[in-house]
Amino acid sequence: MKSAIVTVLFSAVLVSTIPVLEVSAQTKPRTGIKGGLNASTLYLNNVDDRNERIGFHIGVFTQIPVSSFFAIQPELQYTTKGVSANYNILGARGKSTFKLNYVELPVLATFKLGNSVDLQVGPYASYLINSKVTSDGDLGSDYRDINQDNFNKFDYGIAGGLTIYFGPALLGLRYGQGLQPVAKDEAARFVMRKSKNAVGQISVGFTF
Repeated sequence: MKSAIVTVLFSAVLVSTIPVLEVSAQTKPRTGIKGGLNASTLYLNNVDDRNERIGFHIGVFTQIPVSSFFAIQPELQYTTKGVSANYNILGARGKSTFKLNYVELPVLATFKLGNSVDLQVGPYASYLINSKVTSDGDLGSDYRDINQDNFNKFDYGIAGGLTIYFGPALLGLRYGQGLQPVAKDEAARFVMRKSKNAVGQISVGFTF
């Protein structure tokens, strides 16, 4: 997912940069709503295969202009993260799914290529509002007693991406890499080690 997003970002910039630079003086601040698809993952111990958790995000954003070419964009969104994986512990096999759901606050430096393309990078902070771990296999449905208390409530990391505007509509691509290990205590670290959230997002939305 990460490599695919990087490829799309690079291609979109090449296609979009020349025409939008001609109208850079027309850039305007924006406020809007957006939502879309998440593909997230975590590194887990004792697994044969990992599959990205497919989820969603939805939220609001605004831009605080600094110049015609630069703005600060704070956002507030609900976002799903986690992973699905096949485990193998001492010959016992099965599949586990980790579902972690956050309220997230990115604050992004926004470089405006005219009024149609924004390049963005910056930090984010998240708060875990609920979680669920399910398992199906040789060890039953509760082979490891992990719940919300076993995870760090706060997460933080770096996000970067590209937003293309079509009038009031938008299409966005973003990758976020967590810097805080998800597991808090020994029970969670046995399975998750020092795994950190990683998520790719595809967004659609509109501005007011």
